[in-house]
Amino acid sequence: MVEIRQNPNRRASLPAGARLSLNRCNLPAIILGSLTYQKHPVELKIDGVHELHKALFAALAGIATKKQRYIHFTRYMKSSFLLDYPDQAGMDGRAHRQRVKADYLHLLRGWFFDSNGREAAALKGWVESRFGLLTRSHNGPLIDVSSANYWRFQAERVQAMYNTNSLEMQLDLIYSYCQFEARLLFHNHDHTTLYRGLNNLEYHEHLAPRRGRTLTLLLNNLNSFTRDRDRAETFGDHVIQVEVPVAKLLYYPGLLPGVLYGEAEHVVIGGAYEATLCVE
Repeated sequence: MVEIRQNPNRRASLPAGARLSLNRCNLPAIILGSLTYQKHPVELKIDGVHELHKALFAALAGIATKKQRYIHFTRYMKSSFLLDYPDQAGMDGRAHRQRVKADYLHLLRGWFFDSNGREAAALKGWVESRFGLLTRSHNGPLIDVSSANYWRFQAERVQAMYNTNSLEMQLDLIYSYCQFEARLLFHNHDHTTLYRGLNNLEYHEHLAPRRGRTLTLLLNNLNSFTRDRDRAETFGDHVIQVEVPVAKLLYYPGLLPGVLYGEAEHVVIGGAYEATLCVE
């Protein structure tokens, strides 16, 4: 078991090596990544998004149906980032043919196909930038910043973002749109119960000793979960049940109807989590 030493007089919190001191969010990483935040979440806002796109969210608030809100959002994304006109967006004409589909949908599809692929590296890098939660694993552990695997991850992250049209800002908006819709879907509840299949439980990062079926884990900065416990069993020998703060959802099934399927995956921002081991 990988156990991270914590002060025994404190509740499990986010270790210094798992976070950045600065981020682009209304809460610092040490708070939003903590076990206390999991128990008592508040709204997370990426700096400047609502101020810059005030008209979008005002319009969404006035639209009654999910389908029409989705249509308005996708049209807004296309017009704001000139997704159908990459040359007008200032992309390098020699390279835009290869990068023309490198938008927020491309990254999410890449995640669903391979959470250790290049597109996933870009998503994990975005979480680092916006929320200050460092990537713990990508094709293996990244704890050693001098390791070859760490530098491969950094290279993939840069390659996925190179010559793209404000891709991190696109992700800012997909997260903010997800949160807008999630508040309606979950009726302003703070949590949703999700499941995740795990292999080699002893190799995961434990922030405190196991208590019966209760685990205190440091999860990667971005993770896949499902609402279906039986489905989770197909992805690991062990299944954990987690009360996930709705504020940590980047994507949930049905957010973009008819565009992304992803086998009913929820894409969840990481940090410290208390989990119940429901399948051993």
